[in-house]
Amino acid sequence: MQHEINVNWQGKMAFDADVMGHHILMDSSAEVGGENKGARPKPLMLVALAGCTGMDVISILAKMKVVPEKFNIKVLGVTADEHPMKYLEMTVIYEFWGSDLPLDKLEKAVKLSEEKYCGVNALYKEVVKMKYEIVVNP
Repeated sequence: MQHEINVNWQGKMAFDADVMGHHILMDSSAEVGGENKGARPKPLMLVALAGCTGMDVISILAKMKVVPEKFNIKVLGVTADEHPMKYLEMTVIYEFWGSDLPLDKLEKAVKLSEEKYCGVNALYKEVVKMKYEIVVNP
């Protein structure tokens, strides 16, 4: 399988990414020549991780007949202080809300995503220290 995206310069520091027909605008802050019209590219790496693992977890839980009332994923990324300011560590926080959420099933779904299914996580954990947390809210 091969994925292809197309990214067009929009002037100054702005770029429009066409991702399978969906557009993502990227830009930088005014301090470095942009106009703050869109997301920064590096945090989009965190978005990719959250989306990948989130889809896995929801799919796996559905097969276990566990449906959260609400599900949220936070990803915290810690970068190096000097160039290249690459991510050194990422923490994925899985937040669940609902009344019938067996912790063992939540843990199993998250573990399967982390260790088997999420291709973004598989790539990142080769070069970045990864941490995971599960938070269950009433």
